[in-house]
Amino acid sequence: MRLVTVAGPPSSGKTSIIIKTIEELEQKGFTIGVVKFDCLSAQDEEHYSAHNIPVKTGLSRGLCPDHFFVSNIEEALRWAKEKKFDFLITESAGLCNRCSPHIKDVLAICVIDNLSGVNTPKKIGPMLKLADIVVITKGDIVSQAEREVFAYRVRQVNPRGMIVQINGVTGQGSFYLAKLVEKASTLETLQGATLRFTMPGALCSYCLGERKIGDDKQIGVSKLVNFRGEE
Repeated sequence: MRLVTVAGPPSSGKTSIIIKTIEELEQKGFTIGVVKFDCLSAQDEEHYSAHNIPVKTGLSRGLCPDHFFVSNIEEALRWAKEKKFDFLITESAGLCNRCSPHIKDVLAICVIDNLSGVNTPKKIGPMLKLADIVVITKGDIVSQAEREVFAYRVRQVNPRGMIVQINGVTGQGSFYLAKLVEKASTLETLQGATLRFTMPGALCSYCLGERKIGDDKQIGVSKLVNFRGEE
């Protein structure tokens, strides 16, 4: 069993890239399952089902989606092993551009699109910085110069990651990504595995259900902005 985690900002083209890559892998006889982790809703299950790709969806709803991911990834792996898949691909959106945790020794892919703006790579954080492969999409909509500048900004953030340009509509470039995915390491369990980066350290009254605003409601770990410039 080989596990691949795919993360990226919403609407960056993750689902299209995964489907195109799976089609390449299926031509070689591999069987692949997908688990989609999201927050409130996800329509991607319909897209996967339309391509006869086995998929399960987990919605975190009131919980942090990335903590939800970590809490459920081992069970997702068990499901994939029961189905005897060759690959399990997980898809999660970096809703806060901070987490979508990558796991050590598990192939990590970050999907980001050219239309998000040249300064976006600096805003995404560990989700991009610690990825093994960075897939850049929507290159057909921008100029060659814009593509080069955007790729340069990605390299500044993640100089060790491999950049792959893919067209999510035509699938151009997905053959190369599939070749890289084939090299993912095999694993039997994630028990004892380690995240590549810590999640945000925030446990406060609002995390636990508080809704009222006020100084007396600010209990737990929080961070305040210094608006008056005082040291």
